Amino acid sequence: MSEALMGSLPAGRVTVSKPFLHCGVDYAGPIILREGKRRNARNHKAYISIFVCFATKGVHIELVSDLTSESFIAALRRFISRRGKPSCMYSDNGTTFVGAHKRLKELYEFINDSQTQGEIQQFLREHQTAWCFIPPNAPHFGGLWEAVVKSAKHHMIRIIGKAHLNFEEMTTALHEVEAILNSRPLTQLSSDPNDLTYLSPGHFLIGTTLNSFPCRDLHDVNENRLTRWQRVEQMRQHFWRRWSDEYLHSLQERTKWRANKGLQLKPNQLVLVKQQGLAPLQWLLGRVQELHTGSDGIARAALVRTAKGLFTRLLSKLAILPIDI
Repeated sequence: MSEALMGSLPAGRVTVSKPFLHCGVDYAGPIILREGKRRNARNHKAYISIFVCFATKGVHIELVSDLTSESFIAALRRFISRRGKPSCMYSDNGTTFVGAHKRLKELYEFINDSQTQGEIQQFLREHQTAWCFIPPNAPHFGGLWEAVVKSAKHHMIRIIGKAHLNFEEMTTALHEVEAILNSRPLTQLSSDPNDLTYLSPGHFLIGTTLNSFPCRDLHDVNENRLTRWQRVEQMRQHFWRRWSDEYLHSLQERTKWRANKGLQLKPNQLVLVKQQGLAPLQWLLGRVQELHTGSDGIARAALVRTAKGLFTRLLSKLAILPIDI
C-alpha cells in the first residue's frame, strides 16, 4: 500500500506578492441586525464575508446584508477598493455546508446557485480575477483560511450574533475584530536579543503594528448599564479575551507526558507570554534568557525578559511564534 505524499504549497503561498493578491473567502452567519435605534425596530438577518490573504495571512471582513449575488458583488467591490484587485480567489464550493447546522442552509443554496455563480464569474472576468473552488468534501484544501477564520467565526457568532446591533454598530464591531485578527504576531523582526518587536499582518497593511485607543474595562459590567456604543466596546473586549486565549493555545504543541517530542525553547528566542488582563491588540512578548531544568534534564520553566523586566514563567505560559514553529 503506497503512502500519500504531501503536495507542494500553492504558488500564492510561497511567492512574494502584495497583500490580498491571492486570497480565500469564507462566509459566516447569519447574524441579526436592527433596522434602526427605535424600540420597535424590525430585525433582519445579515452575513459576514471574511477574506484571508495567502501571503501575509491578513484578514479583511465585510458585512453582507443578504444572500444575493448583488450584495456579495458589492462586498467584493468594497474589498477591491480598499485592498486592491486580487489575481486569484479561492473558496469552498459549498458542499461542506451540507452537514452543518440548519441555519447554514441558505448559505449552501446561495453558493450553489448557478445564476449567482454566473453573475459573480462575469464580475471577476471583467476585473481579470480567477475564481478557484476547492474539491468537494475536502476542507483541508482551504486549510489556510479555514484555520484563520475557524475560531474567529466561532467567537463572532457567539458574541456578536445575537446582539441585535444596527448596521453602523455592527460594521464598527466587525472592523475592530478585523484589527484584532491582524494584530497577531507571526515572527520576530530581527535576531537581536534586545529587540522585542514582531512582524504581524498589520505591518503589510499599514506598515506598523495595529493599535487601539484606550478604554476602561467593561468586561464584567451588566449590559443594562451600558450605552449602545459601550456595548460595542464590551463585545470587542469579550472577543479579544476569548480569541487571544485560543490563539495562544493553538501555538502550543501538546504531547503525551511519556514522550518528549515537543519543541524546545532556545536562549534569545522570542516568545509570546500568556498574561491575563491585557488590553485589546496588546501582546506581551519576551526573550528567553535561561531555561530551568529539573533533575531529569527536562526544562519546565524559563527566565524571560520582557519590556517590564525579568520574569520566571512555566513553559505552559509561553508560546512560540507561528512561523518559528
